[in-house]
This record gives sequence, structure tokens and C-alpha cells, in this order.
Amino acid sequence: MPTHPQEERSLSRPQLPEPPLTRIAAEPPLVDAETDLRPTPEVVAARRGLRSHPALLLLGIVLASVNMRASLAGVSPLLGEISDHYGLSATTGSLVTTIPLVFMGLASPLAPRLARRWGTEAVLLAALVLLCGGVLLRVAPPLAALFAGGALVGSGIALLNVLMPGLIKRDFPHRAAGMTALYTTAMIGGATLSAAAAVPLENALGGWRGSLASWSLPAAVAAAAWLPQALLARRGTRHGQAAAVPVRTATATGPQPGSKAGRGLARSPLAWQVTLFMGLQSLIAYVTIAWMPTILTDDGMSKGAAGLVFAFSTLVQMAGSFLVPLLAGRMRSQRLLAVAVAALMASGIAGLLVAPAGGAWLWAALIGVGQGGSVGLALTMMVLRTSDAHTSARLSGMAQTWGYLLAAAGPLVLGAVHQATGGWALPIGLMLAVCAALALLGLGAGRDRVIRP
Repeated sequence: MPTHPQEERSLSRPQLPEPPLTRIAAEPPLVDAETDLRPTPEVVAARRGLRSHPALLLLGIVLASVNMRASLAGVSPLLGEISDHYGLSATTGSLVTTIPLVFMGLASPLAPRLARRWGTEAVLLAALVLLCGGVLLRVAPPLAALFAGGALVGSGIALLNVLMPGLIKRDFPHRAAGMTALYTTAMIGGATLSAAAAVPLENALGGWRGSLASWSLPAAVAAAAWLPQALLARRGTRHGQAAAVPVRTATATGPQPGSKAGRGLARSPLAWQVTLFMGLQSLIAYVTIAWMPTILTDDGMSKGAAGLVFAFSTLVQMAGSFLVPLLAGRMRSQRLLAVAVAALMASGIAGLLVAPAGGAWLWAALIGVGQGGSVGLALTMMVLRTSDAHTSARLSGMAQTWGYLLAAAGPLVLGAVHQATGGWALPIGLMLAVCAALALLGLGAGRDRVIRP
């Protein structure tokens, strides 16, 4: 069967003694990007010194991950109050969650370029500062500030999303699946806490604005944790190139980004399968974030109870997000896992069609485990389907650019369909179709192949 020139079957490779995740070199070549010369011994020592702070790096990864969904998940239980305050329709109200997704897609291509110029650690720090500022701007009185703040929030999350897989591939090459499980679990934990606390914080702080603004504090704490990382990275650099970025030259390590070979990633069918898998699982996730509490309250459940069910669904995502990447790292093919997580989500979504409030806790559990597994699998496939940290970062940027632009259509389209039909039957039916498409894409993206530059 013919294959794309950038892909090759793992079965055709020489048999290696290491497991799949140990095929990557532990250290990137220490070559200066601008001069194409070997760095001085002082620079090499500083770069290696940065690697001697694993606890600091681990803390930064966990704190950054906690913020990657918290500022979005906390909006969903309050969406009714926000819409009532501004007099928004269902379609216009969905823009509160759609605009961050659009900017998550638009800002994703900038992440690798910014990281090459300023360094991964510095860009992660800037992303957290941007996220903190966006959260605060979102609660300013004008309606425009609500949407502008959402744009900043989405941009900050985009930088975090794109750079994290490459960072893990680079600094934890032999534990990539475990680290992916850790950061996705922390990300889901932050979303769970945000969803569960949204209504209590609204009551305690005098309204939805106080509840949303409270999530600027975790972002500020995470930024403080990344500040020493950024300083350590800059100390071991020349020409403004951060030490921790895997720098490459055409002679030493292959084609530069933007070269003809670099642009070839967009011509890889496997890369597009991973990208669309990422996009459709994100679409399902953000439709759930935007509309699940509303579906439950429309069926007679109280706002507080709906918020707790949604928080529970987010909480059980941690099980899927932790276990699925670990299983994926031990399997040559992840096709079975992809079908399984899609089937779990489809079962829970079908339950919302049959008895939304009556079986809410069961549907929430099925959707949650499936969603956690699907996002963990999507992020893990960005690592497993690539041969080095550079290609992994580029695939992450491609997948999250197009994936989040695709996902952004979900809440808006379902809100418009709900407003047009006056019910949830057709929107939920469309979500079941998306689950079927996700399973089909997983059969392609989960194949035992590697994208090579």
C-alpha cells in the first residue's frame, strides 16, 4: 500500500531495544541559530544548568496547565447571568465562549516564531501575563471589554497549548507520555475547580464579575513561577536566543522552519488526521463547556445543581486524561483507544437527548471520561507521531491552529440551531455525528506511523 513520503510504518524500521517513547534524543544539538557556530563553554554550562532544576520546571508546567481551561470553564455556569445582564440572544451569548476559541486558533501559529525569537520559557511567561490581563479585562463594564478580554484569554491559552508538547518532548524525552498525562490532568483539574466554584464565588463576591475576575489570581501565581525559568534561560544565551529552545540549523539538524521541507508538514495526510482529531475532540469539549449546564437547566434542573453536574463531568475527565496517554505510550497503535473515547462521549451525549436531568450524573461521567481520554490522546499523538521535538512543536502548532478554529464553530453553530429550532434534539444529533467522525479520524491518526522532516 503506498504511503506518503513523509510517513513510514514503524514495522519497517529496524528493531530497537527501547520502547517507542525512548527513540528521541535526550538533548538537542547545542548550536547557535544565528551564527551557526558552537556556543561557548559558558553558554553550554548555563544550558545544562537549566536542566538541573527539574522541580522548578515541573512546578511551572503544573501551574501553567491549571490555567489552560479554568478561565473558560468558569464562564459556562454563569453564561445565563452574563447573557441576561447584556440582553444577549443564545447565538450572541455563545460568542462569549466562541471568541476565545477563535483567537486560540489565530494565535497558535505565532507561538513557534515567538519561541524561536525570545525562548520558550519567556513566551510561556508572557502567555500567563496575557491570560491574567484578559481575565481582568473581561469583567470591565462595557460589552466590548467582555469580548476583547476573551480574545486575550484565548491568545494566552494558545501560546500555552502549542508550546507545552514541544517543551515536554524536549526536556522529558523518556517520560513524554507520563508528563503529558500529568499536564492534561492538571489542566482538567483547574477546569473542574473553576466550574464547581463559579456559582459559589458568584454568591460570595457579589456577582458574576467577581467570580470571573477571581481566576486572574492563579494566572498571576503561575506567571511568578515561570519568571525564574525565563531568567535562567536568558542567562545562558547569546543574540537573544533562549537556551531552552531546541535550536536547529540546516547543516546540523535538517531544514529550518519555513523552508520547502518545513512547509511539507501541511502535505502530510497523517498530520492532517492528527489535526482534525484534535479539532473535533476540542469542538465536543467546548460545546459541552458552553451548553451542558443550559441543557440541564432547560430540563428543569436548578442552576447550582447543573453547575455541580458540569463540574463532576470535568472532574472525571482526569481519569481519562491520566490513563489514556499512559496506555497510548505502551501501544504501537492507538486506533482502539480513539474509537473507545469517541464511543464513551457518544453514549453520554445520546443520554442528554433521552433524559437530560434524569440521568445527568451518568451522562456527565461518560462524557467526562471520554473527553479526558480524547484530549490526552490527541496531545499524546502529537508526540508519538513525530520523530523529534522540533517536528512535535510544529505539528502541535498546526493541530491547534486549525483544530481550535474548527472547534470555535461548535458553540456558535449549536447555539444558532438551538435558537432556530427552540429545542436541543437537533443540536445533540449533530454532536453524535461529530463523535462518529472523530472515531473515523482516530483510525487514521492512531496508526503506527511517524511524520519525518
